Amino acid sequence: MKQSILTFLTRTPMHVGAGSSVGAVDLPIMRERHTRFPVVPGSSVKGVLRDLFQGPEADDLFGSQEQTGTLLVGEAKLLAFPVRAAKGGFGWITCPLVLSRAARDCGFAYKVADIKLSDDQAWVTKDSELVIDCKVIFEEYPLLAAGRELDAVVAALQTLADDETWKLLPKKLAVVADEFFQYFVENSCEIAQRIRIDETTGTVADGALFSQENMPSEALFYSVINTKSDMALTALDAKLGAANNVLQFGGDASTGLGWCSMKLLK
Repeated sequence: MKQSILTFLTRTPMHVGAGSSVGAVDLPIMRERHTRFPVVPGSSVKGVLRDLFQGPEADDLFGSQEQTGTLLVGEAKLLAFPVRAAKGGFGWITCPLVLSRAARDCGFAYKVADIKLSDDQAWVTKDSELVIDCKVIFEEYPLLAAGRELDAVVAALQTLADDETWKLLPKKLAVVADEFFQYFVENSCEIAQRIRIDETTGTVADGALFSQENMPSEALFYSVINTKSDMALTALDAKLGAANNVLQFGGDASTGLGWCSMKLLK
């Protein structure tokens, strides 16, 4: 079995919904139950990729009622999350838990055990533009800038996307505590208020005011793809190239949501 990694960096906000909710947000995004980290189900990733192909080729690669496909597509996990910063505009945050899972799934050589930080610290790079007076301020939370030995982590993560914005990673990456990361991915996603206009009255239709949670732009996800055939990966890579390595995930494509920069690492 051969393994490859498919990554996507959100160019616009993205909504992969979990259905209706009884909470404060009417339409939340899909999340892992045990971590509450945002996730894109493998079925959603597979569906978008399958749409690139037609006829028997689609069935051979992704399966049908009569056969299994040669490409086994896993769920897309969050690797880096954008947060507003007091200096530098914004920064990407990740955490030891996320980095350890990425090392396991992607085969990265960095050592997560070497990153030892407390809840009030953030490890940043030597050239970070996020630091103000030895602190990194995300939203209203100041963290002590510490560590700065992230060369191996940056070198690994930089290979995951070719998007121009991702090239800013060395100056904008911060590793924070697991709990801090969890707090931000739960509370710093975009909440959009949506309405539907009644064509007769020209006002909001009854029951048509609702809130929708979206992943922000510049978030990086990765999905593990397994296959027994190099030709299957070559075919997928060619289709991604024909689409300029840009695909749309989730709902509300007509309003510009879900457009992502893609990269396949064989």
